[in-house]
Amino acid sequence: MKRSQRRLLMPLGIVGITALALTGCVGDEPTGGGSGGDAGGGSGDCSDYETYGTFDSGAEVNVYGTIVDTEQEQLEESWADFEDCTGIDVVYEGSTEFEAQINVRVQGGNPPDLAIFPQPGLLASIAAQDGVASPLLPAPDSVAENAQEFWSEDWQAYGTVDGTLYGAPLMASVKGFVWYSPSMFEENGWEIPTTLDEMDALTATIAESGAATPWCAGFASGEATGWPGTDWLEDYILRLHGPDVYDQWVAHEIPFDDPRIVEALDRVGDILKNPDYVNGGFGGVDTIVSTDFGEAGLPILDGECAMHHQASFYSAQWPEGTEVAEDGDVWAFLTPGVEADANAVTGGGEIVGAFSDSDETVAVQTFLSSDTWANIRVSIGGVTSANTGLDPANAQSPLLQQAVEILQDPNTTFRFDGSDLMPGAVGAGSFWTGMVDWIGGTDSQTVLATVEASWPS
Repeated sequence: MKRSQRRLLMPLGIVGITALALTGCVGDEPTGGGSGGDAGGGSGDCSDYETYGTFDSGAEVNVYGTIVDTEQEQLEESWADFEDCTGIDVVYEGSTEFEAQINVRVQGGNPPDLAIFPQPGLLASIAAQDGVASPLLPAPDSVAENAQEFWSEDWQAYGTVDGTLYGAPLMASVKGFVWYSPSMFEENGWEIPTTLDEMDALTATIAESGAATPWCAGFASGEATGWPGTDWLEDYILRLHGPDVYDQWVAHEIPFDDPRIVEALDRVGDILKNPDYVNGGFGGVDTIVSTDFGEAGLPILDGECAMHHQASFYSAQWPEGTEVAEDGDVWAFLTPGVEADANAVTGGGEIVGAFSDSDETVAVQTFLSSDTWANIRVSIGGVTSANTGLDPANAQSPLLQQAVEILQDPNTTFRFDGSDLMPGAVGAGSFWTGMVDWIGGTDSQTVLATVEASWPS
């Protein structure tokens, strides 16, 4: 999620988030909306939802996003009591083709009421169209007030285009985790690496041992295929060359194919393009592009691969019953830096933008920007949030609690996923397809030069 030459990118800097006590405040009450009879909910307590009003039968809000499968079920669970208490039917549609189809739907005059954008740059490209009135609506006052209360300036900036806030953040993830089996590591005497050089050495050691293939990976994600490869590159740019170079690259202040970026991608290739190191449980290097990202780490459970690079949200991808713990079935360490104890991480999140200003749409959008929703959703499991009203204790696994601590640590050097901040044509287009070409055999310089040539003027 990257965007340079963007109207959106504000100073990225260190994200320092201080946990606040829960206040129950959800901003100003949304505009009226129905008189609606008894909207009592399944929880039996609707006090948390009184500020949103009650609506007549038939009130409906359509929400469109990339969240599917188990995470979709959890998302729908997170607003179930809200629906019961307000009378609003929140109809969610998840799609792995969101990045392409949202533009089709907007251009065809059939946008959803709310869209959950996984790339701030894609939101920015829709919000700021040259010579055309934005189909996205500025955030209502109740959402803007929640954004100011519960989100840092950096996070507010990701939903801001040309000085106008179009949406508040939703969930957040810490990227660059390396998932592994604690028992496999212990049985083989493998130590958690503290530097990139140590991780390379560990990779070679595992390959030589024959106990498992060192890595498993998957780039497939429908029309978004390729994005997991962008995460690898972004992690390596930040760790090898630091936040200043990372910011310059994201903002297109240096070319996309700057020699330092080529170096970083070649370093990733030392792992992902080495047939001795991948693709445990699936086949050779050629299977990476066809392996679904959600299934890519599962061979760890069968001992077929030793490590898998994926964000904190991957904790929700493990089969039911998998124990995510330091001494459990799976655990994870952060991709290390050049030196031990490096504190730079990449991460991502979503922005909720509106194409409708109906009373019920405003109510749903306001609820999703609140600390109430953040605590409900994180309590269900599988995700984290950078909402400052989130109680870290609500995170449902030690790893997710660790992710919250990273997000809330003022000493963390945090950088938002680069491709999500870039112009949509690059970050959700040529960069993704470039990573597919790269894993397919095209060299780093050629791929990066092609993406550079695609950057909008």
